[in-house]
Amino acid sequence: MEFDPLSKKAIGLAIEVHRELGPGLLESVYEKYLVHEMLESGLCCVSQVPIPVTYKGQTLDCGYRIDILVEDRLMMELKSVDALQRIHEAQTLRYMKLANIAQALQKRAPQGWPQAPGSLI
Repeated sequence: MEFDPLSKKAIGLAIEVHRELGPGLLESVYEKYLVHEMLESGLCCVSQVPIPVTYKGQTLDCGYRIDILVEDRLMMELKSVDALQRIHEAQTLRYMKLANIAQALQKRAPQGWPQAPGSLI
């Protein structure tokens, strides 16, 4: 699978964070240090970006959040699970549609970095 330069940089930083911290921590810990590393490397990123949901013309903040949004175009979803399941892929695809984001990576905390619904979308 080929990754674009932004995805490659994000993956490299994610690997660096995981090597330093190791497995077994909460998603929020990996997220905070990954955001720190991204900002230090000059990337623009934001964590916990709200994703509103519109239903019959009414838009509500239903609590959905993008874990990390990089350069306003790459969504990173972090999971502290042993294995990514189809529901994780479905969730990421739905978030991408709701947020109008074309590219995403999923990161699984215990074993390694990253995976995406297929690896890159």
